[in-house]
Amino acid sequence: MFASDMSGMPFPSDAAEQVALATSAILAEAEAAAHAALAAVADSRRRAGNLTLLAARQARLEHAAEDAIASAREAALGGDTAALRQRLHRFVSLTSAMRTVQLSVCEQAPPADQAPRVALHASRPA
Repeated sequence: MFASDMSGMPFPSDAAEQVALATSAILAEAEAAAHAALAAVADSRRRAGNLTLLAARQARLEHAAEDAIASAREAALGGDTAALRQRLHRFVSLTSAMRTVQLSVCEQAPPADQAPRVALHASRPA
């Protein structure tokens, strides 16, 4: 919504809150998908390398979200809406890149019938 041309329309006063809610939801989904992708990788060396890559991508995505929220605050106060569009576009691009990396990690995983079983919760002492 904010990334589109809004010429002549008043800018929403709660833009920063809306951007924060949207980016927070996307960040949470990206983090959950990264954990799922890593869980599918059996080789510990590959998992470690992928963890580093995914953590760096997640950090870039978080930074882009912070930039978008700051730009929304500025735009709501009569600031530059073009800068907000640019930062939102960057966030969207980084989200797409993160998903591409996650899919690449998943492609490295063995087929389901060959994957090791992973416990989802700690075993209880007997």
